[in-house]
Amino acid sequence: MTNPRPGVVSPPGRTGTLGRQASPPDPAESPDRRGPAGRPTDEQVPADTRRGSPRSGEAGSGGGQEAEGILERARASVDPELRDALDSLPGSIRRVALYHFGWEHADGTPAAGNAGKAIRPALVLAAVRALGGDEASAVRVAAAVELIHNFTLLHDDVMDRDATRRHRPTAWTVFGDADAILAGDALQALAQRLLAEDPHPASSAAAARLASCVVELCEGQHADSAMEKRGPAEVTLDECLVMAEAKTGALLGCACALGALYAGAGDEDVEALDAFGRAAGLAFQLIDDVIGIWGDPSRTGKAAGADLVVRKKSLPVVAALASGTAAAAELAELYGAPYREGELERTVLAVERAGGRDWAQAQAGDWMARAMQELSRAVPEPEAAGGLLALAEFVTRRSN
Repeated sequence: MTNPRPGVVSPPGRTGTLGRQASPPDPAESPDRRGPAGRPTDEQVPADTRRGSPRSGEAGSGGGQEAEGILERARASVDPELRDALDSLPGSIRRVALYHFGWEHADGTPAAGNAGKAIRPALVLAAVRALGGDEASAVRVAAAVELIHNFTLLHDDVMDRDATRRHRPTAWTVFGDADAILAGDALQALAQRLLAEDPHPASSAAAARLASCVVELCEGQHADSAMEKRGPAEVTLDECLVMAEAKTGALLGCACALGALYAGAGDEDVEALDAFGRAAGLAFQLIDDVIGIWGDPSRTGKAAGADLVVRKKSLPVVAALASGTAAAAELAELYGAPYREGELERTVLAVERAGGRDWAQAQAGDWMARAMQELSRAVPEPEAAGGLLALAEFVTRRSN
């Protein structure tokens, strides 16, 4: 699979040749589109992610409204397929899965909960549309991608001991670790069954690609967990970006690639859309990490700063630790010991003073520019690419 990851990214406070994207386009080919050293100019970067701009999620836009419409249509198309799949599960596992999706309360009574934003299935359908395919033919593969995403959420919540998701207690806190893990396993199996039973000619290639993506997701989660056991000075930005691509970018890239497959695209276009999704996925993860530290719990449904309490090596934190500033030294001291009650505000301020927040937001803009480059390889017409661009920009403007 195409890997758009640049070699090394400079932490805040460091200068030199680091931080340049690998193989940037020749400035002579588009002198009005690139800044020094191949970096994107401001007109390429979503306003909410530029250096010195308003914090992500504070500004609305017509593009955001377009993305929300795309997400609503995707949810309406995919939810019936998801419900049919979940209804086929054995009763005890079905109850956990329906609770996780927000469609039942813990006691099994119906609920009108939040099943998530449907970003990944929306990317599948938008990719099909961008390449001139039939969206209706791809609803099943879009549902399979959403099942895989929720399989990872169920397992991640257990491993990370997250107590809330989507404004309600996580499945493991309600039903126990074993039931949550088994429900996640069942969702992965359902995803593969959907593709195995799909008569579409691309279903076999899609199933193989999705299975490879799951292995990469597991690799990313393993790396993330392993980093928590290492000291604050032992984790580099480069390996954090590799981990983030595997854990987050891989599935967004796979979603776009599956849409291309179902549209009958050739190999080059499939790989370009995979690269687009991966780059957008890194932007997504950078903003997600920012929200994890500075987000509003009333909007995110999760406690702010929870990752700092467990000493997670998120991207803003590792960037801050690598900045060589006095605040970085303070943060390293805090991260070198278990969390003590009352330290959260001090830790948050240390990350911000060391440049972690600004670095992450600037990097999100850089990755969005890279995503747009990759998308233009497969879908050069802006009008056709509009849905995918709206979704990619949406992930860097989100606040929850």
